[in-house]
Amino acid sequence: MHDGVTLLADLYSPVGVSRPPTILIRSPYGRGGMIGWMYGKGFARQGFQVVVQSCRGGFGSGGLLDPLGDEHEDGLATVAWMRAQPWYGGSFAMHGPSYLGFTQWAIAAETPDLRAMATQVTASSFREAAYVGGAFALESSLIWTTLTAGMESRIGGASALLAPRRTRRAVLSGRPLGELDRLSAGRPLPFFQDLLAHHGEVASPYWRKRDFSASVERVAAEVTMTGGWYDVFLPWQLKDYAAMRAAGRQPYLTIGPWYHADVRHGRTANADALAWFRAHLLGDPSGLRAEPVRIFVTGANEWRDYPDWPVPGTRTRRWHLQPGFNLGPESPGTSSPDRYRYDPKYPTPVLGGPVLIGNSEPRDNRRLEARRDVLVYTSPVLAADTDVIGPVSAELFVRTSREHTDLVVRVCDVHPDGVSRNVCEGVRRLTPADVADADGVRRVLVELWPIGHRFRRGHQIRVQVASGAYPRIPRNPGTGEPLGSGGPMVASDQEVFHDPARPSAVLLPFQ
Repeated sequence: MHDGVTLLADLYSPVGVSRPPTILIRSPYGRGGMIGWMYGKGFARQGFQVVVQSCRGGFGSGGLLDPLGDEHEDGLATVAWMRAQPWYGGSFAMHGPSYLGFTQWAIAAETPDLRAMATQVTASSFREAAYVGGAFALESSLIWTTLTAGMESRIGGASALLAPRRTRRAVLSGRPLGELDRLSAGRPLPFFQDLLAHHGEVASPYWRKRDFSASVERVAAEVTMTGGWYDVFLPWQLKDYAAMRAAGRQPYLTIGPWYHADVRHGRTANADALAWFRAHLLGDPSGLRAEPVRIFVTGANEWRDYPDWPVPGTRTRRWHLQPGFNLGPESPGTSSPDRYRYDPKYPTPVLGGPVLIGNSEPRDNRRLEARRDVLVYTSPVLAADTDVIGPVSAELFVRTSREHTDLVVRVCDVHPDGVSRNVCEGVRRLTPADVADADGVRRVLVELWPIGHRFRRGHQIRVQVASGAYPRIPRNPGTGEPLGSGGPMVASDQEVFHDPARPSAVLLPFQ
């Protein structure tokens, strides 16, 4: 590397093939086990040579692990090293999910011999996923830092099983955020502390070094993306897709009924990557599908192919919060606002939803909806199957007793038996920068996860509004104190308006 550190790599080569195209995989999770078998041997058997490299600070590679911080320089140094090897044939591809996908974006705009990328459940920047909607992704951030601490301690794959349990025990302890890494991993974790320290920063040197979203439009490689409806990175993966489309490129996109740690997307992603590499490294496009976008529509339980994302032909419609806790496309009439009280000492919990490690599939939310600190708005029974596919957002008119508070909006599918399953959600952290009108009412936009779902005939569409999703995000103390400070916690009173002048609504893309 540029500073003299040596990184270890394994090279897998197909027998009897001279200088075939190379697939580079850079991983912080080691080179053996499933990674070596599935990626190394798997692609070598298909006629490619594969370089599987351990990122610095783990599994024999030198240096200290600085998560996300060294992948640009280390990746470029690795490519320069490959070019000097007698077995390198002049072109290569990159492959892998999550962090392995981030290492691709870190160098993609500066490597002309990178011909193809296969990225899964990842994005070109992790900053927005770490501070989703301005809040802190507490559970996912602590799980990952606890996981990597276990990797450094050489307990390897066992850490993936232990990290969620240790994290949940730590976050439910009630201790200040700045102490949770000691509870979950037994020692301070620099990356977790860095995430706390740089919360709210957009253009700081810390995040500029780790954010490659601005370079996506300059990537010349052909890109295929695999994502999941319940993945923590899906909204930002779709921003990368949109950036490439705006630059005149046509990446491929597959979104399945998967969450981040779901092993089921691995087989689909690898098959997609193999067809992609054959097309763009070997000149054999026979394995590519006709349409670039393939999504699994939940509720309908079927795969569909489309020419683009967002899906052409959809119409975004406002479904308004109505008096009497109703929901529908009609404009709301004159009414008083609905109220609830959020107390961070007894934070509103979360049931289901995107988390880094663990099952994020939809869950029955009735127990959550019965709480007094959750507002619930429900549509009439649907007379026909209703497909909702595309970006989702909410526009809320709210008045709060504290300038610092959170808004959590969730869309659910209510089944005929009363079961209410979460489909997508979003968070927005409010600060004094969200200006109120003369009556103290603030207009707040909340971006939710995208959706590809059929609400079946006889079902109902439901919207939840709350101010907590603990421990997915930390409790908001209401004081504006920095993360991890451990200061006082103050309850807040919230009002949600739904009248002709302040028509709170969720914006749904109907097909």
